[in-house]
Amino acid sequence: MQPNEGMTVIVKTITRISVWIILLYGIYIVFHGHLSPGGGFGGGVIIALAFLNVMLAYGRKFTNNWLNISFLQDVEASSALMFVVLGILGISLGGSFLANFIYKGKLFDLISSGTILPLNIIIGIKVGMSLFLVVWALAATNPEKGD
Repeated sequence: MQPNEGMTVIVKTITRISVWIILLYGIYIVFHGHLSPGGGFGGGVIIALAFLNVMLAYGRKFTNNWLNISFLQDVEASSALMFVVLGILGISLGGSFLANFIYKGKLFDLISSGTILPLNIIIGIKVGMSLFLVVWALAATNPEKGD
């Protein structure tokens, strides 16, 4: 890493600590979206912001070394397939697309919503990776060169 790449040492130090807290909070929002406000979309946005925080503080080259971008692209692409598979399981086991075929459990428990929790997880992955990868692609463009 070049010393002048990214932001100041203070910003990099705070990012090194806060990125894990932001990531954990995003995962919390995804997993508790059926019990409280939040869910897959909101949690996915927060997860994307954790990755964007690293990119802004350390620069694009460091983020490319820290994250496996091609793996994130594969995860983002396969999350749509996971959504469709869960929908087809709803057709085969419940009678309609995205029908609830998982036991609902006890009210207000973490596992108490049937297929809503897996759908929140899939949507969180899709939104988080999509938003980060869009900004990643936009950061690679150079308008002065006509990219």
